[in-house]
Amino acid sequence: MGVRIRVSRAVPLRSPGVATRRAAYPLQIDVQAGHQHDGGHGPILAAHNRGVGPVSTYWTAVGIGAVLAAVACVVAARRPGAVARRVGRVLALVLAADAVAFVLRPVIAGGWSVRGSLPLALCDVALGIAALACWFPGWRLGVELTYFWGLAGSLQAVVTPDLGQRFPDPEFFVFVVAHVGIVTAALYLVAALRIAPRPGSVGRVFAITVGYTAGVGVVDWLAGANYMYLARRPAHASLLSVLGPWPWYLGGAAAVALALFWLLDLPFRWRTRQSRVPRPA
Repeated sequence: MGVRIRVSRAVPLRSPGVATRRAAYPLQIDVQAGHQHDGGHGPILAAHNRGVGPVSTYWTAVGIGAVLAAVACVVAARRPGAVARRVGRVLALVLAADAVAFVLRPVIAGGWSVRGSLPLALCDVALGIAALACWFPGWRLGVELTYFWGLAGSLQAVVTPDLGQRFPDPEFFVFVVAHVGIVTAALYLVAALRIAPRPGSVGRVFAITVGYTAGVGVVDWLAGANYMYLARRPAHASLLSVLGPWPWYLGGAAAVALALFWLLDLPFRWRTRQSRVPRPA
């Protein structure tokens, strides 16, 4: 897979549901690792000739989010009870507001489309579930879904972003808040509140994931869409890029998801076994 460097002027950026915007910079260098953009909606792995590049801006935003997430989790862990609950409520409200912004953005822009504007991606669903789980931490299934989907899926999306707009476009903020927020919610629930996944959670979450994916596949087929990249791989470099062509990468993705769920569950199963080992007299 070779690396192609393309130099162009006033490169337009497109995003589903958003009108074409002309790049504000006269010269743009787009470095791609052997991939074509899908309608211009790809990662922000590009650099321009002046100011702070999109890559730097994106990772700066992620870094700020990570610091805020760490502070929230540490405060919740050290101040259990009312303070920890307030942290969860604030996090839930932020996630819920971001979910609403995601739904309203294409409507306000006048470009809503059934093929690209429905909140059907796994991270979209995880966003709503994470908000509910942070508000109602006693909902154990919500905690488990947030933990496994957040650390196995949303964290990967943070590392390989599929983001078509630059800072300060609203889409930029919606993307960063959503994915960093889901990961934060997972750590808050499991690490700060110490709510461990229950035995059997791996199989339970995997079955829900497969069932939901099948439902989204039906929507893709009926609407001619590509939610969850079930119809074709993303144009940007991601884990799916190394799992083969369609439809084989779907099976590979399922196997990787199951393996990641199992690895994420290992610390809790190990701790459970250790607690059952009789202590020497």
